[in-house]
Formats: sequence, C-alpha cells, structure tokens
Amino acid sequence: MLIRSVQAFLLSSPLAEPLVLPYHGGERTIVKRDAMLICVEGEHGLRGYAPGPAHEEALAGIRDFIAPFLVGRTLLDPDVLRILFHQQPGITRALSRFYDAVEIALFDLTACTFDVPVCDLLGGRVRDEIRLYASAGMYQSPQGYADEAAQLAAHGFSAYKLRPALGPEADLETIRRIREATGPGFEIMVDAHTWWRMGDQSYSEETVHHLAREMGRLQVTWLEEPLPPHDHAAYGRLKDLDEVPLASGEHEPDEAGFDDLIATRCVDYVQADLVCQGGYNLGRRLLASVARAGLSFAFHSWGTNLEILAAAHLGVCWPDTVVPWLEYPCYRSITQPGMYPFPLAEDILSEPLPIRKGVLELDLTRPGFGVDINLSALDRFPWIPGPWSFFKLHSPAETWAVTGDHSQRWASTGA
Repeated sequence: MLIRSVQAFLLSSPLAEPLVLPYHGGERTIVKRDAMLICVEGEHGLRGYAPGPAHEEALAGIRDFIAPFLVGRTLLDPDVLRILFHQQPGITRALSRFYDAVEIALFDLTACTFDVPVCDLLGGRVRDEIRLYASAGMYQSPQGYADEAAQLAAHGFSAYKLRPALGPEADLETIRRIREATGPGFEIMVDAHTWWRMGDQSYSEETVHHLAREMGRLQVTWLEEPLPPHDHAAYGRLKDLDEVPLASGEHEPDEAGFDDLIATRCVDYVQADLVCQGGYNLGRRLLASVARAGLSFAFHSWGTNLEILAAAHLGVCWPDTVVPWLEYPCYRSITQPGMYPFPLAEDILSEPLPIRKGVLELDLTRPGFGVDINLSALDRFPWIPGPWSFFKLHSPAETWAVTGDHSQRWASTGA
C-alpha cells in the first residue's frame, strides 16, 4: 500500500474558568488541555490514526520532516520504514520521538489493510482485556480525595491514583481516609511527583522514607516518583528499605535511563508513556526487558481515549503478571467524577471505551484499534496556542509554564 498523506492536527479543550489548585509550597493553574491527532492515509481511502505530542514543535516536525519522508512510500512493515527514517542525516532525538508517535498510526493503517487488530502486529495478544486504575486526585483536601475515591469505586474501579501535595502529615491523613472510605481490597496508587517540586518546602529523603514506611502499612499498591526521578541511587536506597512498592519511568529522557532503572531494580513498576517516550518501538523493547528482570510494567496515559486504546493493544500482548495496569485518567463529566472537564478526551472517538467494572475489554472483531475516529472534533476543539498549565512556587518565587509534554522537566531541582 502506498502512503498518500500524513497529517497532524492540534486540538484544545479550554476550561470555562482557570482551575487554581493550591498545594504545599505553591499552586498549580490549569487553563486547558491539548491533544494531537495523527492521520496517515493510504490507498483506497484507508486511514490509520494515533495520538501525538500536543505541541507545535511536534506539529512542525511531522509536517516538515516526517510527512515528506513517508508520503509515496510503500507500507508493508512499519519497522522497515522506521529503520530507513533513522538512516537519514540530521535525525534528532526530538524528531525520532515524533516519528515514534506517527508510527502508531502506521501500525493502525497496516492492521486495517490486513483486516486484523493492531495487537496482532505487535507480537500477538495473549488476552483481550486489561485492568484500568482510575487516575484523578489532584490537590484537594484529605476528605476530598477520600470522597472521590469512593465515588470512583462505586463506578466500578478497583484502584485509584492520587497526587498528594498537602504536607507530610496531611498526605498520610489523606491515605488513611481513602483506605477507610474504600476498604482493604481497594488498591491505592500514590503519585508523589509534587514532593520534590515544592521549592524550599520539598520533602527531604528522610521524610520520604518515613512516608513510604507509613504508606506501606496502609497497603499502598505503589508509591510513584517520591524522589527526583533522575536520582536512581536515591530510589535504590528507598527500595532497599522494602517499605512499599515503587514506581517510576515517565520522566526518563532516553532508553539508557530505562535500562538503568531496570538493571538496578530500584523500582517495582516501570512506567512509560507511548505518546511522549517512544511509541511501540520503545514499548516492545521495554516490556521484554521488564519481563526478563521479573518486574512489572504500568502504562502512563494522560491524554485522550485514543491514547488509552493504543497502549492497551500493546499491553494485551503480555500476561497481566508483566503488564497488570493501564492508567485511565478520570476527567469530570456529568456521569463521572474526576479532576476537571476534558470532553475532547472522550469525543475523539465515535463511541465510548468498552469498560466494564474497571476493565477495558478490547473489540478484537474489528481491524486496527477497533473504533471510529470522530472527525467532527477537529472543528469543535480548535487549537489554542500557549501553555496548558502553570506551576507557581512560593519560595523561591518562581513560575513554570507547561506546554505539550506533561512530563517535561520544569522544577529547579534538575528533575
């Protein structure tokens, strides 16, 4: 099949009013959420779709470098085209990442051509479902977290991730209230990336060790990024205490970082984001390494439902002993509690995700990702330039704007 066109579209879903979220040492303001939709069209009108990095640098890279390379080429094996792309001079790390996102659409198009689901091209599925954890819990009171967790449990989810940022003792009180509200069988994931982004009030390593010990007693499923993620030695010291399972990976800048994370075994759960960190190209290698090391992998997903589907098609190629979880970001709507409204996340698809009792059940009777893209979203969610989120520290007084990749480095800690 000849590739006829490669296009990328930037989309924005603004909040009605800026959402200001105070936390220990600062505040975060969210004004919108962005997304990218990539479309690769082949002969006979077949199309493959993928989520992409939602920023203008990626749009330019796809338009100016990746599309001219792909258009007119024959698509039989996406892996071959990737090798040819990287043989060109001047391919930067950023362009390589953007290509990895486009490659997800190439896999979707290839799967549609051969009338098979995407997962059949990624090694072959060993199951047709994957567990989701409800990811919400942003900068609220201890009781607010507990109420939200209980509501999501009532919606059928068996696990909940929160982002505690109230100060050490209030963070512990939060976990206690969640445990009381949800019971002993409910799984709690704690994303602690704010702990090292509080300026002068960032938690010390000693404080983190104390919190890990107490959260382990509360049967937390994992403690995610409680320390600056580049400091693998610090994670190793915390891991040696064996207080609570640890998770990290979404801020690793390259494959060497992941390799060290796995080789040193300083975490129990390795995490990666397909859209921002290497697509199926990196994901397939990581999952194999994680399996050999006897660790577990958990997808980081923080965008639209198309991103969740793309990750799921890779995850089901491995047993749930290797890939037990996929992150499901819960955005607030009429029918669902969550962080804030992001209607584009659901509206990008023509139908809801097939979720039953917190489990995503893939439709493997249809080719590709097994869904239709809602192209009307391109008109209803026009791109709004500028950052989608701001972080403001009280001491030292500093402000960072976050544009595009949610996991970019912004704190002065060097992480």
